[in-house]
Amino acid sequence: MSNIHHLNCVKIVSPVNENVSGHCILIEEPHAMVLLDTGIGLQDIQNPEERIGQQLIDIVGYHFDTEMTAIRQIEKMGLDPKKVTDCVITHLDNDHTGGLSDFPKAVVHLGQEEYENYKTGNPRYLQQPLAHNPEIRTYSETSENWFGFEARKVTTQLETEIYLIPLPGHTLGHCGVAIQNGDNWLFYIGDAYYLRIELTDVNHPVNELARMRADDDELRMQTVARIREFIATHLEIPVFSYHDIEEFNRFIS
Repeated sequence: MSNIHHLNCVKIVSPVNENVSGHCILIEEPHAMVLLDTGIGLQDIQNPEERIGQQLIDIVGYHFDTEMTAIRQIEKMGLDPKKVTDCVITHLDNDHTGGLSDFPKAVVHLGQEEYENYKTGNPRYLQQPLAHNPEIRTYSETSENWFGFEARKVTTQLETEIYLIPLPGHTLGHCGVAIQNGDNWLFYIGDAYYLRIELTDVNHPVNELARMRADDDELRMQTVARIREFIATHLEIPVFSYHDIEEFNRFIS
């Protein structure tokens, strides 16, 4: 069985929430580790205007802290960052990918549609997170099924079963990640919703932010509905997003 560590690798202060997280997952096995999303990296903090740009920094509300980077947190746990052999990415927004440069030899795994969307020049994507030219493996549509969702098995150096689960809308190729740990599953849904309250309160201000940031809002709403149904019917499987600090705190309390 693997060790699963929950890391908060981003702090965002916004009008919607004064403490928005960047909930990344580190899966540890004796010979290798896999990181699910990477948060903001050391280079982002050292050169924020060059890597991100002041306008985006102000719009998003980034608060930079070197100690929150995935690499520093891994070091604090007494683990070797060089053992991070793979990074599984839900989508290529910079707050999920800025830390890739801290693991330059790690293979990057993502949905094929997301990489194609990135290559179109979609202005939401920054080029800097992939500027170190990592090996990229993409995963296309399959017939495999995970609790009613299409599932794309990710090939890493771990024994842990990892699947990309297409959850489009926020971006056209956005995926969640299903992780099997022993007899149990975790379902990390990335930015399919920002805050869990989106599932129950359509009038909460976060809904408008999610709508504005969606590549396809109709698809996003369909994805949210599927997640809502999944949570109602699979209470045994923890479901959590990237930005909900309350969800993150439940894992570390």
